[in-house]
Amino acid sequence: MANKEKLFTEFTAPTKQEWLDKIEVDLKGADFQKRLVWRTNEGFNVQPFYRREDLANLKTPDALPGEFPFVRGNKKDSNEWYIRQNIIVDDPKAANAKALDILNKGIDSIGFKVPGKLVSMNTIETLLEGIYCECIEVNFKTCQRHSLELAEILKSYWQKKGYDKEKIVGSIEWDPMKKMLLKGKDVTGVLAFAPKLAESFKDYPHFRGIVVHSDALNNAGAYIVQELGYALAWGNEYLQQLTDAGVDTDLAAKSIKFNMGVSENYFMEIAKFRAARLLWAQIVKQYEPKCDCACKMIINATTSTYNQTLFDSYVNLLRSQTEAMSAALGSVHSMVVTPFDAPYEEATDFSERIARNQQLIIKEESHFDRIVDPGAGSYYIEHLTDALAQEAWKIFLKIEEEGGFLAAIKAGTVQDDINATNVKRHGDAAKRKEFLLGTNQFPNFTEKSEGKRAYKQNCGCGGVHHQGEETVAFKAIESTRLAADFEDLRIHTEEKKVPVAFMLTIGNLAMRQARAQFSCNFLACAGYKVIDNLGFKTVEEGVDAALEAKADIVVICSSDDEYAEYAIPAFKYLNGRAMFVVAGAPACMEDLKAAGIENYVHVKCNVLETLKEYNQKLGI
Repeated sequence: MANKEKLFTEFTAPTKQEWLDKIEVDLKGADFQKRLVWRTNEGFNVQPFYRREDLANLKTPDALPGEFPFVRGNKKDSNEWYIRQNIIVDDPKAANAKALDILNKGIDSIGFKVPGKLVSMNTIETLLEGIYCECIEVNFKTCQRHSLELAEILKSYWQKKGYDKEKIVGSIEWDPMKKMLLKGKDVTGVLAFAPKLAESFKDYPHFRGIVVHSDALNNAGAYIVQELGYALAWGNEYLQQLTDAGVDTDLAAKSIKFNMGVSENYFMEIAKFRAARLLWAQIVKQYEPKCDCACKMIINATTSTYNQTLFDSYVNLLRSQTEAMSAALGSVHSMVVTPFDAPYEEATDFSERIARNQQLIIKEESHFDRIVDPGAGSYYIEHLTDALAQEAWKIFLKIEEEGGFLAAIKAGTVQDDINATNVKRHGDAAKRKEFLLGTNQFPNFTEKSEGKRAYKQNCGCGGVHHQGEETVAFKAIESTRLAADFEDLRIHTEEKKVPVAFMLTIGNLAMRQARAQFSCNFLACAGYKVIDNLGFKTVEEGVDAALEAKADIVVICSSDDEYAEYAIPAFKYLNGRAMFVVAGAPACMEDLKAAGIENYVHVKCNVLETLKEYNQKLGI
């Protein structure tokens, strides 16, 4: 021990300013703010490094697990969560068989989506045959107008079975405001069900009848801080309505559950769940509950569909795996991993098995369930938690100033904000400011759609319409996956004609290889067949090889300096027999344009619009 103490005393800890001075030297005059400080989409800056003093004014590091304000989780002794899988109930007997099967394969939480027309005691008895509701979590989703009926049926069933009310864990996912947001439908009349649902389950302390579906915002492209801020306002709207109707504050708070999404931003998603619990606890506290336990936020996390892709779909496994890790480290109550094939088909047995195993791996092999709040004490995560909380709180306060979440929906405020973000993100993806591996960056050159098309599930209401419910009265959120524009273009190209793009590589070895690789990736985003080459001695040799390969596009790949020598002769020799493209934006571009060369691919291009333009020129 003496030697160890002596070792440490020989080193002086550098100050923050000394770190900054060293960084300034290494940057060699480059702007620190522009090069190393990340301006997030969430509205705050992230520094390249953090030290203990950066947390000096934060309160989150002082919180304890399982204690108010629950920033470090609801549990004191573990990070255990429920592994959930959802089942669509078209046939109750078949759904029961599937539930029993997956319960033997690691699942301990089931979400049944029951069409309104099937809600009956007979359905529930068939559905839950052989399932011990005291041992697993059970969740139900049905038509909003059938939720009260379902609640009474479930209670009767549990009473008949003699279950301990303390051991029943789960929810009915009643949330009419979700339909108002996504469909613009006026279902305000159904909001009166909320107090009845809360009272219905007052003797079931761990079963909740009202669910906030902020995962719908996540799947529509919302930034993390938007989902967080609106989720809080959404939950507060229900809480306010319940207490205004005379429901006890503790019961009202314990009736609300949150279904939240998880995006690919690994550390920020961990911080999101920590910040969510912190802020929700503060909101509930203002209603003066008798017990702090009412301030706990129960979160079911579902990995996002917004960033999933139809092409190169196995990459979806990488996306959902990091998302699942974020949710687990963020200490959620339960989790659903979306199967990798969700964009183009109803999940198969294989994709569902992989989705289950993704959670089982991080629980059983990586032991993510053993340590409470693993991110605690990380200067970076603590900073993100605080920053997200501050920015989300601004959104929450703004909505409250406008009269609350319901008023904001009616005014279209929420829808406009999420739709604007969705449009921006699609624009960023088109310009490769936001990467989608396998779609707008590094696509699989040889992959074909093989009949895959975007898949949409039904709502689970069984197609039953109710008088007055189907009136479109409000703006709706436009939910389109980020990859959809590129997928539509690629499928269109595949169905009409797949052009051949030939890389005429010449001159400087390093530059021609780099630009050929860039151009191949660029053009393959539209499904073009690309042919790379090692290099040609003359442009004539390259053009002849391209024509022999029946190329529709010839891309000259060289250095900026050499384009002045090679580009115009190659263009003239090609003589309109194929489209001519220059890889890069050389200084001599104006001279090249004056010679008639009009097509260029480079990092500042809008990839999507450029490829659409090329399709048009090629008659595709």
